[in-house]
Formats: sequence, C-alpha cells, structure tokens
Amino acid sequence: MNDKMTVGQMFTGVRHPGMLQRSNTVNNNGSSSGSTSFETVLQRNMLKFSNHAAKRLEQRGIQLGTKQLDQISSAVEQAAAKGSKESLILMKDLALIVSIANRTVVTAMDGSSMKDNVFTQIDSAVIIS
Repeated sequence: MNDKMTVGQMFTGVRHPGMLQRSNTVNNNGSSSGSTSFETVLQRNMLKFSNHAAKRLEQRGIQLGTKQLDQISSAVEQAAAKGSKESLILMKDLALIVSIANRTVVTAMDGSSMKDNVFTQIDSAVIIS
C-alpha cells in the first residue's frame, strides 16, 4: 500500500490531468525535485480520447490500430511543432478534431459523416496519406 493518492482521485495509479501541469514533481519524502518523472512525461505525450470522441468512434464502428494511433500521434506532434492549438487530422476515411495542447481527440467522423460538413474552430489541418 505504498501507492500515493491525491485529492480529487478515486483510485491510485492514474494522475488527475491537473497534476500534469506541475513543473516539479514531489518525491516520496515530500520534497520537490527539479526533474520530471517518467510517468509525468509519458502522460503528457500520450494521445487521449474524450468521452465524446470515444462514443463517436464506437457509434460509427471505427477501430484504430496501433499503426493508425502512431500516425495520429505523429500528426499531433507535427501540429504542435507549428504552434497549432486545434487541428483537423485527415486520414483516408477518417477525420479527427484534436486539441493539440491537451493531446486529446475531441471528436471523430468517418467518410460518410464528414461529407458536406464544415469544420470550424480549427487553426490547422494535417493530412495523413
């Protein structure tokens, strides 16, 4: 039972998103250190899906494989390098709106759902071939 539990957390092992914004981590003895833990770095760089996006993927029968997730993650990195905040990521029959700062897929559409749609509140687009 050495797992730490933070306020606003119902179980151990997963950090609350607000915890990821801290610049310093806290050691087991309670003192802060200047280095960032591996877990914190991993959490910051991991692609996440909002509840809405997960629901849309399920409703539309879209399943993403490891290769596709890697391509999306790479597209998010490219958009972040250019200073994007909200990006449209287009793959063959898939469109994703991604919050670049949070590395979170906000919504997803398949080919038939994105026809005749207008994408708003984005500042960039990344096309994956």
